[in-house]
Amino acid sequence: MRIAIDYSPAGLQGAGIGRYTRGLVDALLPLLSHEDRVALLFPREPTPFARKHWPDQVRIRRLPLPDRYQTILWHRLRAPLPVELWTGATDIFHAPNFLLPPVHRAKTLLTIHDLAFLVRPQYAFPELRRFLEKAVPRSIERADHILADSEASRQDAIRLFGLAPERVTVVGAGVEPRFRVMRREGLTAVRDRYGLDWPFVLSISTLEPRKNFDGLIRAFAEAKRQSRFPHHLVIAGNKGWLYEPIFKAVEASQAEQFVHFLGFVPDEDLPALYNLADLFAFPSHYEGFGLPVLEALACGVPVLCTNTSSLPEIAGDAAMLIPTNDHEALVTGLTELLTTPDLRQKLAVKGPTRAAQFTWERAARRLWQVYQDLVG
Repeated sequence: MRIAIDYSPAGLQGAGIGRYTRGLVDALLPLLSHEDRVALLFPREPTPFARKHWPDQVRIRRLPLPDRYQTILWHRLRAPLPVELWTGATDIFHAPNFLLPPVHRAKTLLTIHDLAFLVRPQYAFPELRRFLEKAVPRSIERADHILADSEASRQDAIRLFGLAPERVTVVGAGVEPRFRVMRREGLTAVRDRYGLDWPFVLSISTLEPRKNFDGLIRAFAEAKRQSRFPHHLVIAGNKGWLYEPIFKAVEASQAEQFVHFLGFVPDEDLPALYNLADLFAFPSHYEGFGLPVLEALACGVPVLCTNTSSLPEIAGDAAMLIPTNDHEALVTGLTELLTTPDLRQKLAVKGPTRAAQFTWERAARRLWQVYQDLVG
């Protein structure tokens, strides 16, 4: 089988869709036979998050333009330049990031990670939302088959685009073995690197409105003043868009002394960072999958998250689930977990067992079956 995959998000994005694509492709490669071939489509610019060495079946193909300009060419100007000009002849072309470029003959597969720009449009950057509202439906219409990260996203796609249920398959994410319970005595280097000198609550994601960091900061400040627990709040992730209210929430809550922003944390530090935390808080308004929740569970960290979209699918009964947009529930949840060590321990024990149900190998085997079904 000849497979071509757009690897651009994996090479350019450290988190989110980049991590998803890297994890899925890495797990897919061992399933290939000697006769199978995979062409990975890279953007023109450097790809800091791409691996350096590939199996013999893999061929790297570079697009002629940087990712932003290639997107403009294909999806704004809609230039009819088939992707096979760069991948060569292929049986399947897999676009793992919402947008399907022009394809001449290959069967096409499109991954929809979430439909937040339609389900929660108030949290999307306006210009990006307007672009996606036009480009994503066009891509869905042309794709032979659709993948969704979760059953929640699958149902959103079926409902919003009127798709036949058999046209959409769930291929979720997995958690790497390095995300596991670790002895804190061996984590001193990471603790010192980030100056984590106090017990803390952790949250990880790109700073954007949908993640509800401003709500988390207000609730944490209120809970801390009421219960006087010693914990600080640590938020890791790059600035995304419309993030100004997050920093305003720190000022308004007078929380500068106990709310800390780490910026982007490299992959190699993440397992230790999770393990150092006493609690992982993720009060997102909407998630296509919620990979940080899964990683926290695997590391044996108690999790507090909202009961919206895909998060109940991921967390099951191994986390404390609260309603989204419920400030009092968030304050109460933080207070209960941070003042009740036995409750935290109960959730910590459940986490790794729950996370073990999600593996990249299982996801890759599901994807491989979809490939085979498409080729026939």
